[in-house]
Amino acid sequence: MSGIDWQAMLIGDEPPIFLLEIVIRTFIIYAYTLALLRWLGGRAIGQLSTVEFLLVIALGSAVGDAMFYPDVPLLHAILVITLVVLANKGIDVIMARTRTMQIIFDGKPQEAIRDGVICRTFIERDSFSTAELFQKLREKGVRHVGEVEHAYMESDGVLTVFRREPNDRPGLPVMPPWEVEAPVSLRRKDDAGTLVCRRCGHLSDDASEDHCSRCGHDHWTQPLRTGK
Repeated sequence: MSGIDWQAMLIGDEPPIFLLEIVIRTFIIYAYTLALLRWLGGRAIGQLSTVEFLLVIALGSAVGDAMFYPDVPLLHAILVITLVVLANKGIDVIMARTRTMQIIFDGKPQEAIRDGVICRTFIERDSFSTAELFQKLREKGVRHVGEVEHAYMESDGVLTVFRREPNDRPGLPVMPPWEVEAPVSLRRKDDAGTLVCRRCGHLSDDASEDHCSRCGHDHWTQPLRTGK
């Protein structure tokens, strides 16, 4: 039985110039993965920031490979781990000093609801669906959009909700879930009373408003009221 090849385990058989290649590879993959995570948005990575999430997966791969694969020299793994930690530390310092860089790396909150109506800019974004917004509202105990004065989708995917006080305005129902029981879809010609837009929650009692003045949608429903 042959002994442990300490040189192969610690340093490997590659020439020293390969260490420079590791540096280049690490920064290219790090930058590419960071860009993809920013594109996916906060909801894809839970409550960690983009940089924190990337640190976890990068260190997990570097540490795990060195532990289990005999063809991965420890020096290479140590170099990668050191580079990743230094890169994250550098990004943290830059983000702490520059608000613009913080937005670039971590994103910024999005206004989701204002005065009981879903913001048009939020609806038109592809990163978050109305169904997911309604789910997060239900998790906060909200029964309809009219209960909400302001709501913000934070950069980590958490919804911050500020309720209206007093809660006396009807609004677009989010409970029960539409997948269980969707509200009845109406056209203006079907009901001349107070209706709420099924897309954004705009409340209207104008019988001539066939299309929502906020988002242009032409399907309405009966508003839900849960006043105190």
